[in-house]
Amino acid sequence: MPARRSPVDDSASRTALLDAARDLMLDEGYAAVTTRRLGAKAGLNNALVFYYFGTMDNLFVELFRRGAERSLERLKGALRSPQPLWALWELTHDYSSNALTMEFIALANHRKAIRSEIAAYSRRFRTLQLDMLSDVLDGYGVDSGRWPPVSLILFMTGISRFLHIEEGFDLDVGHAETVAVIEREIRALEGDRLPAGTDAQQPAP
Repeated sequence: MPARRSPVDDSASRTALLDAARDLMLDEGYAAVTTRRLGAKAGLNNALVFYYFGTMDNLFVELFRRGAERSLERLKGALRSPQPLWALWELTHDYSSNALTMEFIALANHRKAIRSEIAAYSRRFRTLQLDMLSDVLDGYGVDSGRWPPVSLILFMTGISRFLHIEEGFDLDVGHAETVAVIEREIRALEGDRLPAGTDAQQPAP
């Protein structure tokens, strides 16, 4: 059944329910996201979940889309910044983003609608990453044969997610050293990370 929408699509109640779902997923995992818990956390009648979204699947899809669009904008900003590699690493290594992504991946094992949404968004995100990062690395004179941009994207993304998974089990052996290796290579191209808002000149190739 398609979700019924409020005449005002971005109403405060609808936003509050999405925010509550995000917070529950981060704090307790996707299984904690029920209509009762959503209503209680948002301070709303839990029947509004069905009023705004129709089904729980629709709510999860809308929450994922909202986060995905924000992530796309953050990615564009990162790769257009004065130090795009530092910005990309920080975005990739962001704990809350990784934690929410992992919850959606776990949820996708049980809900096909979420799986399809993640797949479509991931292709779009990866294409944008590849197009923009290729230009950045080319500007730095990086040999794309030796360091394919798509491989670097997978290295950074995969390492970040794996480190967060291990940290969830209180295991951090080798983490600091691995992060140091990545940041050493970024530093070789862009210098030390400058404070936010600082105008920086990219080093010449």
